[in-house]
Amino acid sequence: MRVKKLANGNQSLYLDFYFDGKREYEFLKLYLLPETSVANREVNKETLKLANAIKAKKIVEHQNNTHGFSFGRTKSKANLMEYIEKMAEKKKEIAGGDPQGNTHQTYRSLLFHLKKYSGETCLFKDVDKDYCLGFIRYLKSAKHRHNKDVLLDTSTQLLYIKRLSSILKVSVADEIITFNPFQQIKQEEYPKNHNREVCYLTIDEVRQLIAAPCYFANVKNAFLFSCFTGLRFSDIRGLTWEKIRKDSNGKTFIGYRQKKTQNWENLPLSNEAMKFLPERGDAGNDDSVYRLSNGGYENGILKTWAKSAGIDKRVTFHVARHTNATLLLSLEVPIETVSKILGHSDIKTTQIYAKVIDKSKRDAVDRLDGLTG
Repeated sequence: MRVKKLANGNQSLYLDFYFDGKREYEFLKLYLLPETSVANREVNKETLKLANAIKAKKIVEHQNNTHGFSFGRTKSKANLMEYIEKMAEKKKEIAGGDPQGNTHQTYRSLLFHLKKYSGETCLFKDVDKDYCLGFIRYLKSAKHRHNKDVLLDTSTQLLYIKRLSSILKVSVADEIITFNPFQQIKQEEYPKNHNREVCYLTIDEVRQLIAAPCYFANVKNAFLFSCFTGLRFSDIRGLTWEKIRKDSNGKTFIGYRQKKTQNWENLPLSNEAMKFLPERGDAGNDDSVYRLSNGGYENGILKTWAKSAGIDKRVTFHVARHTNATLLLSLEVPIETVSKILGHSDIKTTQIYAKVIDKSKRDAVDRLDGLTG
């Protein structure tokens, strides 16, 4: 804080800013009187108190702006939750109005956890480094939106963190904030994505499931169809009768666009897969082959069904996809072919399953040890 002497004997108070090579001044329109009386000294005391309060406020604002938030703008008072709501609706529109679209559902789940973490209302000006670190800590003990008995796995935690970071990046472009606070967070603060053992079913376990009754036949057939096609849950849920076609040789295949990658795929159907297609009846081309909800509900059904079949593995719809990959590789189908069937854009993803098969072979061979004494 500095003073400028005026011709009338008063002193004008102003703030002198110097930052990043630039200097600025701001006159506060506050004045110190000549201290010729007790009254003037008391007035000056109160004026200085006010001037220092303004100075302190400006320093805090400057520090906040340095860390990425412009509190001088009304945009920073926007509600983060409302902003994500709008983005989720845009994603639904892009998905053709499908409320079950993968990206839209991810936004809805992220919103659910953010509200659990910080409440219905959270202003952008409050989303700083500490807020983001707190959300990371929250996710480590958070449970699934649709399955309250299961903790979020590491990959799901990382997905929500990545999505929130991308939202904040967009908000920078929208000039709501000036800096993405995730850029201040070190890599060691993030959840560690340890390679978990791939859960899959053996052919004997698949047979056990086929033999075990399930009250929800639609879910049972959809899961087994996934075991023999490798289709993701989102693609099975989006499967309509129009997508099931015949080629020139009379063979059945599915022509579809993957929800996750948006790549167009033509997937031949085996006779085993065809066994678990429901009767079409009078269903139209746009009708769903399997009527499924959000995945969490179906996974709860799978858990009960697998237990009744004597399988103690944590069976989810994604286990069916893992099962398809490992079954094909165990039958010595070339990994390049398996990669194409699964619609992987990078064969490295498929190689994870090849390692599973190699480990199974090693475990089998190791059982021979000690048989001869």
